[in-house]
Amino acid sequence: MISAIVAIDRNGAIGKQGQLLCHLSADLKHFKNTTMGHSIIMGRKTFESFPKGALPGRQNIVITHSHDYCAQGITVAHSIDEALAAATMPGEIFVIGGEQIYRATFPLVTTIHLTVIDHEFDNADAHFPRIDLRSWKITEQEEHPADDHNPYPYTFMTLKRKKTPSKQLQL
Repeated sequence: MISAIVAIDRNGAIGKQGQLLCHLSADLKHFKNTTMGHSIIMGRKTFESFPKGALPGRQNIVITHSHDYCAQGITVAHSIDEALAAATMPGEIFVIGGEQIYRATFPLVTTIHLTVIDHEFDNADAHFPRIDLRSWKITEQEEHPADDHNPYPYTFMTLKRKKTPSKQLQL
């Protein structure tokens, strides 16, 4: 099963200048708890945005066009198909960004673990593909107010695709 995990604002924005839109402690904890023990697929820029390198407890698969790219704790892939074939951890395979990787894998994704931040961020320059709710079913939804550790209200949602995608794409 291929899943996407992402936090978006009201406009579908996911990032600004290579960084997350904001710091939501609850979302970071949710991300860690959801992806722990699984394979995660990301682009090189997303990987390089991690301050401490590879995320522990997960198989970090980095897609890059560079054939000599290497970093400690990662599996390098040069296409979506190669990344999926390299995934060795059990259960869901999580796509974690960035925008180009989300767009390339979106037709293959069967589940979206979505955090919706109830705010619009100015000058966001990366966006998640538009979610047509006619093609998705919301199976879980949990709303949270802003608090001392989370500056904006947010909602955790799980969406399941109504029809399973059947084709593979290459990046």
